[in-house]
Amino acid sequence: MKWSYLSSVAALTLAASITSAAHAQSKLMEVDPTLIEENQPAPPPAAKRMKKGKIVKGPAPAPTPAWIDAITVDGYIEGGIPFNFNQPFNKLNWGHLYTDRANWPTFNGAVLTVQRPLDPKAEGYDFGFKLQGMVGQDMRYNHYIGILDYAINSRTQIGPIEANVTAHLPWTSPISEGGVDLKIGMFPTYNGAELIYAKDNLFYSHSYIFNFGPFIHTGVMATTHVKPWLDVYTGVTSGVNTSLGWPGDNNAAAAFHGGFGFNFLDGNLTILAITHTGPENPRQTDPLGVGWPVGFANGNPWVDTGWPNVLTAGWPVNQGGFGAPGLCACDVNTTIRSFNNLTTTWKVTEDLTLVTDMSFMLEGGWNPSSFGLPQKAWAAANAITGTGFWGTAPANPMGARAFGIAQYASYKINDIFKINARAEFFRDNNNFFIGAYPGNFDAVNLFHGFWCPSCINQNLGTGLYANRPIYSGTSYLALTLGATITPELPKLPIITGVILRPELRWDTSVNGATPFFNRSGLSSSQGMFNMDVIIPFTIL
Repeated sequence: MKWSYLSSVAALTLAASITSAAHAQSKLMEVDPTLIEENQPAPPPAAKRMKKGKIVKGPAPAPTPAWIDAITVDGYIEGGIPFNFNQPFNKLNWGHLYTDRANWPTFNGAVLTVQRPLDPKAEGYDFGFKLQGMVGQDMRYNHYIGILDYAINSRTQIGPIEANVTAHLPWTSPISEGGVDLKIGMFPTYNGAELIYAKDNLFYSHSYIFNFGPFIHTGVMATTHVKPWLDVYTGVTSGVNTSLGWPGDNNAAAAFHGGFGFNFLDGNLTILAITHTGPENPRQTDPLGVGWPVGFANGNPWVDTGWPNVLTAGWPVNQGGFGAPGLCACDVNTTIRSFNNLTTTWKVTEDLTLVTDMSFMLEGGWNPSSFGLPQKAWAAANAITGTGFWGTAPANPMGARAFGIAQYASYKINDIFKINARAEFFRDNNNFFIGAYPGNFDAVNLFHGFWCPSCINQNLGTGLYANRPIYSGTSYLALTLGATITPELPKLPIITGVILRPELRWDTSVNGATPFFNRSGLSSSQGMFNMDVIIPFTIL
């Protein structure tokens, strides 16, 4: 599953931008500061100015805080329920990951963060770190493969989100007026407007752009502060949701992560151009499914035992194929997959913030063609020619594309209520990017390139999709209206507040496709009411 190569000019142009994305995202999604401020100590009184030759009574100037004094320990606990009015027979909300279980309470996660952030005012060398772990159902999609990814056979899993060291290097020059920041280790992607860290998002549910883009990386990122208005980001990673070495990296090639960040109007307007581009298709260790213990024999469905009917309540298997890994008629170490985002954040007033997130995704592998004839036409070609030639001739990848745009608006009514809206259009040209992974290990199986009987892809012309043209695309429109509610609480130890995020969401297909589930099969739309509760806490 790789993207076609970018031209050298495009690759170099996109190669530099990513840390500004995280900066802009955090500005967009910031939570009501009263949740934090009420637990902060009052600032010490200013020392009186001393006159030459005289001793003035009063407190001495506060000493510079020790490095260790800047270490913080905090986090949050999150749980919610996605309610789907369609009452899907298989309990799946199509197009969702963290909110994929319909009409059932979800323990999204408990997150603990230990960090020493870099001092933004540092003029010399400064060093920091961040360690962040999660336990919960969201962790099914947040694994670095090879690290605790099969540790717990349950919807609730455990693993790291971040483990990195950071440094500010005061290396100033005409092309680095503000120095250089480094980040080395494991960290979330810089792509897109939405974050893994739930507390800093406007909504409980996520956009298609977020759900089916990159999540986390292992590598090195450098942020060069060229001018007060320009940051350049360059980095190298092992890929998407990968760590290092086998089985932590599913191929033997590195990827580029970078772009440009523009900061205008005293930081009230930021524009972030970001890419993650590199080989992502996994090497195949068992392409015929010989080692798969249940339901397969030499790559064929095991009809002697059989699968339940595709409409059996709660049974996700066999709705979109037989679980074969995503085979790529390509060199997995050179075939490119590229995720590109342009994110603009404009703080119009003190209370109104607008964000526009545009995405373009490119896969250079997958979906093989033979002598220019795509795989979806092989059967017809064999019928016309009366041969079995197509499918046996050398195959080459055909690739896949997707693009989307999401517009956000957030208005703060007062210290308790914030109204949020999101409108998103997303086009998955080949039904390649959007899928469902209801099994406990479906997501990590996909990343590893293992067989995945319960993974659902709408492309294969089988099961529920037997009458659908394979490799056809779907155009999605999603409208979400919600609120962020931060009620005032009495002072409590550790607990710093509570955040409620109710929302109404409506998703539909605008090109006649039927991607969503209902009581009896497929539907062209789905309506939902979702709500979560977040309890932030601070230990240190």
